[in-house]
Amino acid sequence: MSPSPRRPTLADRLQREWLAGGALSAALLPLSGLYRGLLALRHLLYRLGLKRVQTLPVPVIVVGNWIVGGAGKTPTTLALLALLRERGLRAGVVSRGYGREGDGVRLVTRVSPAREVGDEPLLIHLRSGVPVAVGSDRVAAARSLLAAEPGLQLLVSDDGLQHWRLPRSLSLLVFDERGLGNGRLLPAGPLRQPPAPLAADQLVVYNAPQPSTALPGFVAERRLAGAVTLADWWGGKPARMDSLLALRGRPGLLAVAGVARPQRFFDMLAGLGLSFDTLALPDHAGFETLPWPAGAAAIVLTEKDAVKLAPERVGALPVWVVALDFSPGAGFEAALDTQLQRLFPPA
Repeated sequence: MSPSPRRPTLADRLQREWLAGGALSAALLPLSGLYRGLLALRHLLYRLGLKRVQTLPVPVIVVGNWIVGGAGKTPTTLALLALLRERGLRAGVVSRGYGREGDGVRLVTRVSPAREVGDEPLLIHLRSGVPVAVGSDRVAAARSLLAAEPGLQLLVSDDGLQHWRLPRSLSLLVFDERGLGNGRLLPAGPLRQPPAPLAADQLVVYNAPQPSTALPGFVAERRLAGAVTLADWWGGKPARMDSLLALRGRPGLLAVAGVARPQRFFDMLAGLGLSFDTLALPDHAGFETLPWPAGAAAIVLTEKDAVKLAPERVGALPVWVVALDFSPGAGFEAALDTQLQRLFPPA
C-alpha cells in the first residue's frame, strides 16, 4: 500500500491538537469560552420558556455524539433500525442531510440524488428500506414524514443531539477511539457540548475496540461484511465475504474512501489480506467527477461513496462496494429492550 503523500495543513494540525492539545488549541480557548457562553444562553432560553422543545405524536430516538466528525452514527442508526424491525416496531428516520443542496424538507426515495438528500440519508434508506425525511429543521422533517407515513410508531434521528427543538425519548451517544479528545469545546477542541453525567434516558455505544471515555457503555463489533459489484449493489444484492476475499492479490487494486476516517476502512481491508493503493477523499465527497486516475485497473469503495456513483458512470471498470457489519452487542440489545418497555408499556 502506498498512500499518496500530502503536505499537512493547518486543519490537519488542529485535528491533531484536538486529541492532545497544543499551542494552536490553546490560542483558540477564548473562542471556546465564547462558544460555551452561547450554549449557556441557549440553555437559559429553553429554561425560561422563550424557546421550546416541540412535541411529536411518537417517541424519538436520537443517535448523536458530543464530538465532531464521524464517530459512527450512521452504522449505529442502521443497526438500531434492524433491532427495532426485529421487535416489530415500524420506524422512520429524520436527518439534516449534511452536505446536500438546500435545507428544505425532502422525502428520500431510491432514485433521490445524493446531492439533494445527502449521502448518509440515502444510504440509510437503501440499506434499511425505512422511510427517511431530511431537513435542517428536523421537527418539520419529522412532521412531514409522519404525515406521509401515518403508520410509523417511532422516529430515529440520525444526528440531532444538539438540535434541542427536537423532542427525544432516548439518546444513543456514539464515541470512537478519540473519546472526548482534548476535552475542550469547539474550536479549541472537538466537543460540541460540555460533557455531563449519563442520564437515565441515554445509552452509550463505543465504535472502538474498548471504551474511550469514563461513561459506561457498550462496545460494538465492527467488521467488513463482504463485497458486491457496484451494479449488483444498486440492484439490492447483498455483499459476500467470498467476493471480498477473492480480491486478495488482485493487481492494481485501488481503495477509495470519502468518509470521515478513511484510514479505518483501509486498515480493515488490509486486515483481510488485501493489497492495494489508497485514495482518501474528503468526507461527503460528491463524485461529480471520477476521482481515480484514468488508468485505474480495479476499485473498492465504501457504501457511502457508492450512493453517489451510478454503475453506468464507471463503464467496464471493475468496481466493488464493500459493506460494513456493525453490531452494538447483546448487552446493548438488553438495555434497548428495557428502554423500549418504558416507551411502549404493555397494555
